[in-house]
Formats: sequence, C-alpha cells, structure tokens
Amino acid sequence: MLFLTRNRRIIPKGVDFDQIDKEWDWDNFVILQALIASLSVYMFPHKFASMPVWETRGVLAIVVIHVFVSEPIYYWVHRFLHGNYLFAPYHSFHHSSAVPQPVTVGSTTLLEELFITAIIGLPIVGCCLSGYGSKSVIYGYVLVVDFLRCFGHSNVEIMPHWIFDNVPLFKFILYTPTYYSLHHSEMKTNYCLFMPFYDAMWNTLNKNSWVLHKKISLDAGKSKRVPDFVFLAHVVDITSALHVPFVTRSLSSMPYSTKVFMIMQWPFAFVVMLLMWLKSKTFLLSFYNLRGRLHQTWVVPRFGFQYFLPFASKGINKHIEDAILRADRLGVKVISLAALNKNEALNGGGTLFVNKHPNLKVRVVHGNTLTAAVILNEIHESVKEVFLTGATSKLGRAIALYLCRRGVRVLMLTLSTERFQNIQQEAPADCQKNLVQVTKYQAAKNCETWVVGKWITPRQQRWAPPGTHFHQFVVPPILAFRRDCTYGKLAAMKLPNDVEGLGSCEYTMGRGIVHACHAGGVVHSLEGWTHHEVGALDVDRIDVVWKAALKHGLQPVSSLPK
Repeated sequence: MLFLTRNRRIIPKGVDFDQIDKEWDWDNFVILQALIASLSVYMFPHKFASMPVWETRGVLAIVVIHVFVSEPIYYWVHRFLHGNYLFAPYHSFHHSSAVPQPVTVGSTTLLEELFITAIIGLPIVGCCLSGYGSKSVIYGYVLVVDFLRCFGHSNVEIMPHWIFDNVPLFKFILYTPTYYSLHHSEMKTNYCLFMPFYDAMWNTLNKNSWVLHKKISLDAGKSKRVPDFVFLAHVVDITSALHVPFVTRSLSSMPYSTKVFMIMQWPFAFVVMLLMWLKSKTFLLSFYNLRGRLHQTWVVPRFGFQYFLPFASKGINKHIEDAILRADRLGVKVISLAALNKNEALNGGGTLFVNKHPNLKVRVVHGNTLTAAVILNEIHESVKEVFLTGATSKLGRAIALYLCRRGVRVLMLTLSTERFQNIQQEAPADCQKNLVQVTKYQAAKNCETWVVGKWITPRQQRWAPPGTHFHQFVVPPILAFRRDCTYGKLAAMKLPNDVEGLGSCEYTMGRGIVHACHAGGVVHSLEGWTHHEVGALDVDRIDVVWKAALKHGLQPVSSLPK
C-alpha cells in the first residue's frame, strides 16, 4: 500500500512486470512445506495427536535450538551459496529480483526451499525429541519464521531506530528490512537468517547497516521525491476495485477481467466502498519512472456510479480540487484528469478549478486532445463518411471539426439544433456542408464507420450495416454485440520502451498501455508545455500533440503487433 509506505521504502524503484513474472510461483514454498508437514503427521499420527496444546518449556527449547543450531547453519550454507560454483545455478534466481518484496521469499530454487525447510524443521524435531513439543509451539514457530522472512524482504522499514539507541545489543538479535536489502545490493555481506550477531562474529556485517537504517527511520515522516506528473484516476466499479497491486499483485499485472473469486469478494469490496464514501481522501496507487521523471497515479476515492448522482458532485469536485491543490503545493508540474474526473457536466473539463485558482503552478490537463488524435488516426484516409454519437461533447465536437476539414461527411447524432449549429459555424465556410445533423440511428444504416461517444444499446447497433467498425471513446465501452462488425478499443497508447518500474495494468489495458488521456498528460510533461489543457479542445493542436507523442516514443495501440 504505497499510500502508507511511500516514505519508508528502502529501495525506491518500482516492481516491474519482469520481476512479477519471475515471482509468479512464489507460493511453491508454501505448498512444499504443507506437503512435508502433512507427510510428517501421516507418518506419526499418534505422536502428533498426543501432543499437548501448550508446553511452556517447549518455547524455550525451540528458541535455544534455533539460535544455536539453525542460525549458524543457515549463515554458512547461505554464504556458500554465494560462492563461485553454487551462486549461478542455485541462488542467482533469488537475487534477480531487484526490489525485495514479501513474495520474493518464495522466489527460489528447489534446493534452497529444501534447505530452508530443513532449517525450520531442525528446531521442531529437536523440541519434540526433547519431550517439550506442543502443537502451539510448532505452529507458532513456523508462523514466526515465515513472518520474519517476509518482514526482512518487505522493502519497508518499520523498525524504529530508537530501539537500537536505547538497547544497542538488540541490533545483533534481530535484523531489519534495511539490513536485508543491503544483502541484495551488496551480496558479500549480511548473510544471517534473522540474527546479525553471526555476521558480526564472522566479519560479514555491512558497516552501513545501522547508518542507513537510522537515516530511513528519521526520514520516514518526510515527503521524499516530488512526482513530476500525476494521473488522477477514480475507481470504475466495485468488482474492478480489487484489481489493484495491494490486493492482488499478480492479477493487477494483467489486464482486468472479472474472476470468480472477485465475485465472491464483492460483499467485502462493497463495504470498503461505503467506508470510502463515508470518510476517505485521495491516495497514491502506483508509480513508474520515465527518463528521470517520477510519474504517479493518484485515485479519487469515488466509484463510477457515484459520478452520476447529483448530490455527490460537490463532494467529488472537492476531492479533485484538493488533489490539484496538493499537487500544486508539492511542486508537481502536470496533473492529468482521468475519465469522469473531467466530466463536462461535473467541472467543465477542468475549467472550474483553473478559473477558481488562476495562480496554479501545476498544469491541469484533461488529455482529450491526444484522445481525439488517437481516434482520428485510426480512421483510414479512404473513409468518406462517419456516423458520430456524442457529437456535441468536447471530444465529439473536435472529431467532427477535424474530419470535416479533411473532407469527410460527418453525420452528427444530436437532438439539439442549436448546439449543432454552433459547432457547424466553427468550421471553415467551405467545410460546413460536411457536417450533417441527424436525429435517428436509421440515418447511419449505410455508414460503415461509427465513432461512438455516447453509449449505444445492442438494439441501436442493429442499424449499422454489416462490416461496420465501431471506434469509441465512451466509458464503459459498448458491448460487442454484432458478430458481423468489428469493435475498436478505447483510445490508448503504449508508453515508451524505456519506462521503468511499471508493474500494474491500467484497468483493461495491456501491459505498458495507458488510456490516451493519461498519455496526453505524459506528453504535456515531457514537452514542458506551460499551458493548461482544459475545457474545449483546440482542434489546431490535435496534430501537434500527436506528433509530439510519436516523437517521445509513445505508440498507438492499433500499430502494435497482435
């Protein structure tokens, strides 16, 4: 949960898709230990059944055996694994994870897992043979060992330094996440399991262990690096709220799709939604780095359906405004509004905030200029007629004006003659004839290119002729009802190949692909533009933004290999 741990992270880099894929089978060690434990109970059923639930002397026995047997054995075997002959085949896989995470504990080879299982098993067997074994001691020991291993790999320093200042000997009794992270970066030091005493005794203790720990502990309450760019998103729906890294890291690294277990967790997610509605604030969800710039995604704690509740609009705008002002105070250069956060009826596409706070240093961007550019560049030059729904919206207006300049006849579906005429008058005089108002879907029965900016039902889709392609900029996307037609995805672009630390997918987008409004904010930041991009789209800037996106290495999804 980055919103809780961002200032306590030891290695600041993000966990990327490569590391997530390497650690995909992290739970193998859990399965292995469960199988061995089950086999032991099966082989000695009466001994386990006759064990007492609790034996006080067993706690002392298992601690003594762990400290004087398991710890030194682990130290020396671990040290040998870093030797020239054993490291590459047996231990390098574990160290290939650049950013330690709790699941990195299980990212090991079979030999290492058997070794760890033996290390855990020795105190248990010794305790039982001494006659002091109990069920609580066995289960408790395994849980404590697994917890401490995950604690050391967490990459989050929660151990306060004052403990070591007041009790200096304690630093040799229990390691910290900082201590273990140094082992991953400087592999010839800090070999111990949990007790730095053995590193100190055999002269492999990293001298920076406590200096770095103190620095991180003292800086924990301070904001560290300021993001250059922020994408201000919101929750789509209750089920997709589970598609986040701090709930299911592996699933969030893949495009969102509804899973059975997500449906089972719907009641829990619903309760969380109610709590967020009652009291919550905008929080940090994810981050990545691009060419030395820190990009973050913040989330307004509101769900999609809440944006359509009239009584909720004031509170939502307050959340968005607070996020913009916070970004301004921090020194963020660009903040891009996602989806419904820039809804025209809600805040005029961001104009509400820019007009209310004219001295903002942060640039507020709706990103719709690049969204329009993506859609327009998907429409082949040979197309001579387009049917457009949502025709008088910000995007619809820009698309209609751009296409009419290109000589394309645009059938604009709208019941408002006044709004249609206002848009038509914006077009050059010799192009106005290319804009045609229609009020029914039947008018498009011979048009094979539909641009959908307002949700249409399967029944309305029936008016499209066979072979029609549906371009769309509507959220949520329309249902792919017609088998004799094709459906485009929401406007999106792939981030440049040199993006670093990206490990989660943006809703239904593929890996490394973001919505066009997100990409528009990225381009705004990379170009260093100093203007706000809010309200109505400047049609003349569509090509400018498109060329800038391509220049910086962003790729339209339609050009990517299938």
